Amino acid sequence: MKIAITTSGSDLGAPLDSRFGRSPKFLVYDLDNEKFEIIDNQQNLNAAQGAGIQSAETVVRSGAKALVSGHCGPKAFRVLAAAGIKVYTSDAPTIAAALELFQAGKLKEAVGADVEGHW
Repeated sequence: MKIAITTSGSDLGAPLDSRFGRSPKFLVYDLDNEKFEIIDNQQNLNAAQGAGIQSAETVVRSGAKALVSGHCGPKAFRVLAAAGIKVYTSDAPTIAAALELFQAGKLKEAVGADVEGHW
């Protein structure tokens, strides 16, 4: 199973980014083979609108079945939920810490957006 995690870095020691739609990158970690890829999300950093939806579509295309981020807005949440991607919020300081919490079952699945759009 693949998990997408918001970040500004390029490795497991990188910080977890608190914003989903405007996260600079996504680290997509494959739990089965313990490898990851980095997906650039720069095009959405300064988007006037639609950053959440476009970012959600990027995560869907990545094949991830779960997302870990600091926060997720309503439009992005709807796209992710429609694709069957479970959303988890976390304030973990790093990707590695967020992965550890996810694998230990210590992250609660979100039932809806936790911030307004354009956050």
